[in-house]
Amino acid sequence: MVTNARRQRDRVFRVVADPTRREILNILRGGEQTVGGIAQRFRISRPAISKHLRLLHAAGLVETSPLGTATMCRLNAKPLRAIEDWLGDYESFWRDSLESLKKYVEEENK
Repeated sequence: MVTNARRQRDRVFRVVADPTRREILNILRGGEQTVGGIAQRFRISRPAISKHLRLLHAAGLVETSPLGTATMCRLNAKPLRAIEDWLGDYESFWRDSLESLKKYVEEENK
């Protein structure tokens, strides 16, 4: 059974898999930007940047608001916690595995 939380996590993974979208998130870490301001930093068309922003918005990673004729974009990093939580499970696995390996090596060298 696929839960809403898992669907959301999968959506976030798909969205951040793209290097352009990761760079957009990195830009927004520095603060709000207009769509035009973001687009100026790339060698792709503004419509392409708008499409990336729509996907980031759909995943909940970017919030937008109108400001005159511009659209302001800001980072919402909360959905990234799902990835952090998922990776945390593997961190525990590797930590336990490495501790077991260390114990084995120490016992072999006695």
